Amino acid sequence: MIATLSKIARVGVITEPARPSSDAELEKVGTEIRGVIDRRFRGSLAIRQVDAGSCNGCELEIHALNNAFYDIERFGIHFVASPRHADILLVTGPVSRHMQHALLTTYQSTPDPKWVIAVGTCAADGGEFGVSYASCGAVSNVVPVDAVIPGCPPKPLHLLEGIMSLISRSV
Repeated sequence: MIATLSKIARVGVITEPARPSSDAELEKVGTEIRGVIDRRFRGSLAIRQVDAGSCNGCELEIHALNNAFYDIERFGIHFVASPRHADILLVTGPVSRHMQHALLTTYQSTPDPKWVIAVGTCAADGGEFGVSYASCGAVSNVVPVDAVIPGCPPKPLHLLEGIMSLISRSV
């Protein structure tokens, strides 16, 4: 332990300093979404993300929303571990037959009013997988979908814009 601490003291900090976030478009969308969340959701919007059988490309972009650059918590959006606490379900991937029941249960466990967003091309229309013995195809084939965010995978900013579009038009 002493050897490790001595090395840290000798070498010092060797990582690059974090660059400040200066993305004007992100700040604009974030400010708009924050206003809607403050007015309509009393300051907090809870999202439950469901992987229904994706390749994980969309999940990587969704996870990026929580990194230091996007930091969506500052806009009042947070991810929750239970569908019972969620306002929105973000569903990715074509729905595999093995995940069909889990998606239905998650949807039924989410309290009303609830919204479902199909994220990515596979969730929107089944992508290259379509409907087969192993795939139900699009999320809308299993549960009602309120919005679709296209892309393979969609960028984090597009995810925020899609969420903004849904919550600003929904009552």
